[in-house]
Amino acid sequence: MNDYLVIIPTYNEVENVREIALAVHQSAPWADILFVDDGSPDGTGRVLDSMAETEQRVHVLHRTQKQGLGRAYIAGFKWALARNYEFIGEMDCDFSHNPNDIPKFRDAAQNADLVLGTRYKGGIRVINWPLGRLILSMGAGMYVKLVTGMPFSDPTGGFKCFRRPVLESIDLDRIKSNGYSFQIEMTHTAWQLGFRVVEVPITFEERRSGASKMSGAIVKEALWMVWKLFLRCNLRRRPPAQPHERSIVAKAGSA
Repeated sequence: MNDYLVIIPTYNEVENVREIALAVHQSAPWADILFVDDGSPDGTGRVLDSMAETEQRVHVLHRTQKQGLGRAYIAGFKWALARNYEFIGEMDCDFSHNPNDIPKFRDAAQNADLVLGTRYKGGIRVINWPLGRLILSMGAGMYVKLVTGMPFSDPTGGFKCFRRPVLESIDLDRIKSNGYSFQIEMTHTAWQLGFRVVEVPITFEERRSGASKMSGAIVKEALWMVWKLFLRCNLRRRPPAQPHERSIVAKAGSA
């Protein structure tokens, strides 16, 4: 078994799953993939089962109903922690995240606990988005930074990689958010625990096929979650002075 796992949630992604798996393994042959399917009515789950039968690097976790992106990732994290993965990544199934970027995350994770893919640091790298969607995304990043103090350019992004100690140190059952707010909550929690978070540049392209999962409810949840996170850490807008004892920074200091 490989030590790097890419978790890919799916709901009605029958047109994309075979292609995304092939693309991931072309760029990262050392990675396993866990598809977390929320009972897709279009037959995505059946296709995934057939893929897993012929490719040992492909795994499938079936859930009976659609419960949201955050719940799918939490289920995937728990699955990964029950096995021997050291690097646990997230990405979308629709090719908005380029599989060719996965090696960047593994390289960066050699000296970081959490690696975030950023569309905005050092320039804007977004393809085929309307201006309004771009303004909403960039504005959300500035809003998160203003309220929480997190110094990251793209806190709502879903292309990232956790080292195992980060997920083991978070009470995953307390993470209740979905959508954009899930990504913000996971990053904020890791940052406030004292883990080292870094960003790597990626290019984001609007999905090739299927329907977007964006909704007004997702945006509203993110707006409120930011304030909940601020209150949860007692209005603290900085991480602790000392790194988490399981952070790669602490390990390097004691070496």
